[in-house]
Amino acid sequence: MLSGIYRFPAMERVVFGNPFAETLAREVDRLDARAVFVLASGTLSRETNLVERLRRVLGNRFAGLCAKIGAHTPRSDVVAAANAAREANADLLVTLGGGSVTDAAKMVGLCLGNGVTEPSQLDQYRAVIAADGTARRPKVEPPGVRMIAIPTTLSAGEFSAGAGCTDTARHVKESFSHPLMIPRTVILDPAASEPTPEWLFLSTGIRAVDHAVEDICSVDGQPISEGAAYHALHLLGKGLPAVHADPAHREARLDCQIGAWMSMVGSQTGVSKGASHGIGHVLGGTAGVPHGYTSCVMLPHVLRFNEAVNREKQMRVSEALGRPDEPAAEVVAELIAGSACPPGCAMSGSSRNSSKRSPRIRCTTAGFTPTRARSTARQLSANCSTRRGSPLFGAEEPVAGVAEPGQDIAGRIETAVESSGDDPDVREDRVHLFDPLGRGDEADEFDRARRELLEA
Repeated sequence: MLSGIYRFPAMERVVFGNPFAETLAREVDRLDARAVFVLASGTLSRETNLVERLRRVLGNRFAGLCAKIGAHTPRSDVVAAANAAREANADLLVTLGGGSVTDAAKMVGLCLGNGVTEPSQLDQYRAVIAADGTARRPKVEPPGVRMIAIPTTLSAGEFSAGAGCTDTARHVKESFSHPLMIPRTVILDPAASEPTPEWLFLSTGIRAVDHAVEDICSVDGQPISEGAAYHALHLLGKGLPAVHADPAHREARLDCQIGAWMSMVGSQTGVSKGASHGIGHVLGGTAGVPHGYTSCVMLPHVLRFNEAVNREKQMRVSEALGRPDEPAAEVVAELIAGSACPPGCAMSGSSRNSSKRSPRIRCTTAGFTPTRARSTARQLSANCSTRRGSPLFGAEEPVAGVAEPGQDIAGRIETAVESSGDDPDVREDRVHLFDPLGRGDEADEFDRARRELLEA
C-alpha cells in the first residue's frame, strides 16, 4: 500500500501574471518591511531599467543593492552581500535575476542568521554528501532575514529551501538549506524575463524539464509531485518552442514560468533526483558549466541509460509531452533541439583538468546520483562537444580544429587528428564525436572511433 509524507513548504504565496514592480510594492506593504536590500543580476542592473523600477517603487525603503553575484554563487560574493545587508540593517531581501542571484539571497539570509562574516565560516553549515548519496546536514539557525524572489530565468530555484554555493578554493558547489530559506513570495512576471538572453531563458527551461522528468522517474516519487511534474512538462513542452519562435509571446513565457514552478513540487518535498542532476552539479561547481547546458546534454543520455529499469515511468514523460508510445529520450532530445538547444551544446570550461577532480568531488556535490550512473559520468560527458567559450544559442565561431555538428564520422576523425598533433591532452580536448540521438550502429562507430583516437 502506498504511504509517505508530504511536507508543505514555508512559502506564503506565488503571484503570477501581474507587473512585478507594483506587485512588489504591495508585498512590501503586506510584510511591513522598512529596509529592503536588493540582489540583482549585474547585466540587468547595467543594461535595463528593471532595477531602477525597483528603486522607484521602494522609495525610501530601498536600503541597498548588490549586483555582483558570480555564476554558481561563489562564497566570497555571498558573504560580501551579507555584510552589506547587515550594515544596511535590512529587514527584507528582494532578488531580481536568475538562479545564482536567488541562491545568493538564501545564503545571505543564512549568513545573517548564523553570524557568518567570512567565507570559511560556511564550512560548518554545508551538507556533506556520502558516496552512497546520503546527506548529513548540520544544525543551521533560521535565516536572519527572509526574501521575495522575482525570477528572470526558468531554473526555478526560488521554489526550493535549498541553495547551492560554490567554494572557489576547492572548486566544489555545496548544498545549504533551512526550511525558511525559501522565499516568502515569488513574483512571476513574464515581462521581467524578456531582457534575459534567449539561450539562457530556453536552456534553464530545459533545466525545469529535467526537474519534472527526474521527479516522474524518481525512485521515491510522490503522487502530488508526479501530477505537478506531468503538467509542468505539458506547459514547458508547448511554451519553450513558442518562446523560441516568438520571444515577445508573453503568454508562452508565463506558461514556461508556471511550468518551472510546478516542476519544483517534488524538490519541495524531498523527491530524489537522478543522474542528470547529479552530474550537472559536478560539472557546474567544478567546471563552471551552467546547469541549463548540463541538462540539455545529459538528460536524453540518462533517460536512454535508465530505460531498461523505468520504461513505464518514461512512458508518462512521453505522454506529458504529447508523444505517447515514443521513447522519452528521443522526445526530450527533439524538444531540446526544437527549443534551439543543440544536443551537442557547449560544455564551456569543462576540461581534462576538471575531469581529473571528479573522483574527489563526486561525493561532495549536491544531488543523488546512483552508483552505476556515477561510474559512467565520464563516458556520458565524453559525448559532449568541446566548443569552449561558445554560448549555447547563436554560438560564436568554434575553436580551430573542432569538428562541426553534422560532419560525417570520417570528417570528424580527420579534423580531430589533424588539429591535435602529438599531444594526447589536446587530442582528447578536441575530439568532437557526438551522436545527438545515439542511434544504432552509427553511435557504436562514434564510440569506437573516439576510443581509437584517444588511445592512439
